[in-house]
Amino acid sequence: MADSFGPVRSGAHDGGGTAPADTRGAASREEPIRVLVVDDHALFRRGLEIVLAQEEDIEVVGEAADGAEAVEKAADLLPDIVLMDVRMPRRGGIEACTSIKEVAPSAKIIMLTISDEEADLYDAIKAGATGYLLKEISTDEVSTAIRAVADGQSQISPSMAAKLLTEFKSMIQRTDEKRLVPAPRLTDRELEVLKLVATGMNNRDIAKELFISENTVKNHVRNILEKLQLHSRMEAVVYAMREKILEIR
Repeated sequence: MADSFGPVRSGAHDGGGTAPADTRGAASREEPIRVLVVDDHALFRRGLEIVLAQEEDIEVVGEAADGAEAVEKAADLLPDIVLMDVRMPRRGGIEACTSIKEVAPSAKIIMLTISDEEADLYDAIKAGATGYLLKEISTDEVSTAIRAVADGQSQISPSMAAKLLTEFKSMIQRTDEKRLVPAPRLTDRELEVLKLVATGMNNRDIAKELFISENTVKNHVRNILEKLQLHSRMEAVVYAMREKILEIR
């Protein structure tokens, strides 16, 4: 497998990864974020460990070579974050997601993969993944994505977010079911925030785009989830598309 991610690569890149807010040191965590690395390539796992070892607030507590081993390690180690490939022998990452959530409910799963297939993205989200990043992202973005997900954000590479929106649009066009109950009313600002969430932007970038504070963005996202009675940013976007709260042009 020719992965473009590697332990020597750092800094910004020119394409399809997210650029989540670097929260290093900002939250003054008492304990480091515990990470389980899952990939069938030992060299890639080692590269991730080398990169993440440089981060004071992140600790790699274990590694696994496939989904089956990942479930065992997650049950034993109870990591905060599982950084996992999609396609692996014995048991793939998507198949392992549900089992990991059962044995380690507090663990958040980030898929880190070369697969840009829409089906893998949708299946990963349905299985409980909180992030979906392509291996073309830079090393800096891996650590910042880990922090963002640990802080409750979802992370999806922009190129994959665009494919997700295309699928939402197709889903809306395929169905003409009538809403039986009126959708909760969102304010104009909440709609603006939700539209930017739908593009894969994180809280920091949304704050810059709308010229408001990051805390204000967090409050808006929380209010949106409460109004829609949902649990995650991704669920809010799916709901908004289905109920035609957002129109994708």
